[in-house]
Amino acid sequence: MVGLLESKVALVTGGGSGIGRATALAFAREGAKVVVADVAVEDGQSTVRTIQDSGGEAIFVRADVSKTDDVEAMIKVAVETYGRLDCAHNNAGTEGAIARTHEYPEDEWDRVIGLNLTGVWVWMKYEISQMLRQGSGAIVNTSSAAGLIGIRGQPSYVASKHGVAGLTKVAALEYARRGIRVNAVCPGIVNTPMLQRFVSNNPEINEEQIVRWEPVGRMGTPEEIAEAVVWLCSDAASFVTGHTMSVDGGMVVQ
Repeated sequence: MVGLLESKVALVTGGGSGIGRATALAFAREGAKVVVADVAVEDGQSTVRTIQDSGGEAIFVRADVSKTDDVEAMIKVAVETYGRLDCAHNNAGTEGAIARTHEYPEDEWDRVIGLNLTGVWVWMKYEISQMLRQGSGAIVNTSSAAGLIGIRGQPSYVASKHGVAGLTKVAALEYARRGIRVNAVCPGIVNTPMLQRFVSNNPEINEEQIVRWEPVGRMGTPEEIAEAVVWLCSDAASFVTGHTMSVDGGMVVQ
């Protein structure tokens, strides 16, 4: 059976672990040739090996989402290798520290906004340029349930993810008649290495407390988010653009 993304070329940032890794594997399962980007070289290479061991095609390119030169070079490598860029999942990001707004460190604010928001914008800038040359493409950005609601103690993360949701809507409007669709997924509490790091760095928070935020009574899995990304990138979602899709176990409707 032909996959949803057969013969497509797909790029994933933060593809070495968590949601990015799950998406890269799902892209490959659906027939895409996958370009994996990450700053963690061993993790990114591991994702590529897993795809190749399953009979798929993939390459790894080390890229820092905060460095424009890395982003530009990454897109160039993807196109030189596979000839085009059909799908992009801009997923790389960070959780940031916990502190109230008036106490939040300025350097931490700059770091989180730079990775989570400016990084997504830079990737989109070069992805869209390539997709305009082709006349088609689909982009999915990782926002968050925190991009739709407020969360005490996380001003930088919430602001960055709201920014991703807004940027997604702007780009969707700008390129709707140029064959490029732009959407976002908004995960709830998902069991990823980033979440585990967040819990370990903040001893006042534990997994049991976090699970209580979820109406379904459990965390999501990276694979559940990946399925939404694949669908949004596929022709099955051809009439969907500018959408911020909650994949959150009902978290934001409480």
